[in-house]
Amino acid sequence: MSTASPRPPTRPMKEHNHRKDFPSSTDEGSVTEDSVTEDSITGGSVTESSVTEDFVKEDFVTESSANFSIESIRANFPALSSLNAGKPLVYLDSAASALKPRRVIDSISHFYLSDYANVHRSAHSLGERATAHYEGARDTVQRTIGARSREEIIFTKNATESINLVASSWGRLVSRSGALQNSLKGSISSVPTIAVSGMEHHSNLVPWQFLCEHYGYRLIHLPLTEAGELDLSSYRDLLQEHRVSMVAVSHISNVLGTINPISDIVSLAHEHGSLVLVDGSQGLPHLSVDVSALDVDFYVFTGHKVYGPSGIGVLYGKRALLEELPPYQGGGEMVERVNFSDFSLNKLPWKFEAGTPPIAQAVGLSASLDFMSRIGWSSISAHESDLCDFVLEKLLGVSSLRLLGLRRSSSRAPIFSFVLEGTNAFDVASLLDKQGFCCRAGFHCAEPLIRGLGFQGCVRASFGLYNKQDEGEGLIEALEKARSMLS
Repeated sequence: MSTASPRPPTRPMKEHNHRKDFPSSTDEGSVTEDSVTEDSITGGSVTESSVTEDFVKEDFVTESSANFSIESIRANFPALSSLNAGKPLVYLDSAASALKPRRVIDSISHFYLSDYANVHRSAHSLGERATAHYEGARDTVQRTIGARSREEIIFTKNATESINLVASSWGRLVSRSGALQNSLKGSISSVPTIAVSGMEHHSNLVPWQFLCEHYGYRLIHLPLTEAGELDLSSYRDLLQEHRVSMVAVSHISNVLGTINPISDIVSLAHEHGSLVLVDGSQGLPHLSVDVSALDVDFYVFTGHKVYGPSGIGVLYGKRALLEELPPYQGGGEMVERVNFSDFSLNKLPWKFEAGTPPIAQAVGLSASLDFMSRIGWSSISAHESDLCDFVLEKLLGVSSLRLLGLRRSSSRAPIFSFVLEGTNAFDVASLLDKQGFCCRAGFHCAEPLIRGLGFQGCVRASFGLYNKQDEGEGLIEALEKARSMLS
């Protein structure tokens, strides 16, 4: 592999008068004026001229929770007007995948109707517009999560692929320890050690198991308290005892709803020379995230849980780390030059984006993040905090219900997993479905956690920004009915 200075394929040839270089991360705009037409988007957002009348419903926009209007927000989600089992739909499965606002649906539709082409290196204006959409989405993500540069934003197909990318590329680099930068190898002992928390989704566990199986690295898990929180005292001891190289932890547990203290986790890890990857799949839907302030080394999330489309995820990584990591996949786009004996890598972020990327999905993701930004994360958090208080109190009043996780609403997201004693979780979820409530049952891709708590599965009701208190009240009534039918 050559290390020649790369010539990014995203910069079209100037003699064809294609779009100019993308602006630096310090620029407010995401594309130059001569790079897009009036019908295209700027910064990943659809212009007013391309918007359908249904977008007018977005009159709720405010950063003040006092002006938060749940009904006007719900009006933006077409699915909420449908029926489930002949009953009004109550969607309580947002932790698995969130419903989509009309802004997202229409932005993707408009893109396919008017602006779709493959991106980068295009000799035509349609390709330029598609590239502006795609790269504008990258700028939207950068602004949303507080990354220092757009080069730190990598598009993948989901959070799972983002974690696999880091595990694979970092693992390969660590295996060549003689060529490592200190910043990348972390605190490497004779056997590199990865630490994962005891509440992780399989997507933040199995990739590290692959790595350990292939290279002989060691995997340890960080214990939880009886309440369902990360045991920070044990965490500190394990960092010292095992000289951990990489810590992998979720921002919010998809089962327990626990909000982990990421700043403390990162600070302790860095004190001991460890890198940190945070799975933000449940984090960004509920919390404002600033990766620079958190000082996290890697942060991942997925589009479909932030009210965007499926098929796209994001990997944020500190630029210095991404520069050193080898590419995850080979093919078009991630190379600068190729011959039969050698190749040279493209520069960031494209060296990690082999092949045709998720173009329309990036457009939809940008629209969903714009949608959430217009509501305001502070308003979302305030609404969901009130919702969490209300539902938690009601659930704790249901006889024979065993709640997994914290029994207090502080440090908790509105994700509730529970078992009705003497019942099967799938039977309960099925009876809830017949009453119009969409909940999930099973291990929720966290089998070690749930089995470790002594259960063979559980029901999960997860709330989003469009849910309201009377839906929580209805859930309790539906649970009581299900319990009486199964007793």
